[in-house]
Amino acid sequence: MVQRSSLAVPHEVPVLTICFLACVATGLELSVNNHAADFSLSTLSGPPVSLSCLVQNSSQAEELLWYRGDGKVDLKDGNKVNVSNICISPVTESDNGVTFTCKLARDKSVQVSVILDVQFPPRLTGEESLQIEEEKDVILSCSAKSNPQAQTAWYKNNITLTLQQNRYQLYQTSEVFQLSIIKVQKSDNGTYTCVVKSSLGEGRKDFHLIVEDKKPVFPKEAVIAAVVVVTLTVLFGIVARKDKIFKCFKRSSETALEAPLGRGA
Repeated sequence: MVQRSSLAVPHEVPVLTICFLACVATGLELSVNNHAADFSLSTLSGPPVSLSCLVQNSSQAEELLWYRGDGKVDLKDGNKVNVSNICISPVTESDNGVTFTCKLARDKSVQVSVILDVQFPPRLTGEESLQIEEEKDVILSCSAKSNPQAQTAWYKNNITLTLQQNRYQLYQTSEVFQLSIIKVQKSDNGTYTCVVKSSLGEGRKDFHLIVEDKKPVFPKEAVIAAVVVVTLTVLFGIVARKDKIFKCFKRSSETALEAPLGRGA
């Protein structure tokens, strides 16, 4: 029994060592801007944002990595060990929703991510003129990004538009706002304004709608039939009078031949 116990000791030493290393690794963690867990950072479009990654509970030099989405961020040599800072400047609308992640180089499972929540007002300006034939449908469309999401309102000649059932239809997504007018009438003439508003500001776009008289529609088949009838009528008239036309032509020829003979006599 003693011998069996002495033989078992060497096998237990590696197990104890592995457990010790695992405990050390478990105690190692990162923090970004004093956050030890993933978080969202709200900011305005324009001003720069700094992110600072720090190794916690480490007794040795640890290399750090930064990622923007799936792409690795290039860091200078003096900005990689135990503390690493990155600066996003300027912050733009395209940075909204982008994830920045700091990772431990030797164990990438040790990481902290921050999602940028970039806030900006709706950007919508300009005007557009539309000419539409009476009784046809027309769609007025304006597109605007914003964060937080904006609300929209429609005006006609600077008065809130009253949405008549079966005459107006609204379609809206987070970025597209549409007003459809079904079978426009002369009374629909005017300036329509799309106003997109959020807590950070508003944008607007004008549509000058001109409703034109309805153009008469001639059936294509009827036009073709009329052309055929006229053509056949002319041909039949020529055929019916071919004898008279031939006689006139013959008399004209004979007269032209007799004239020189008469003068010669």
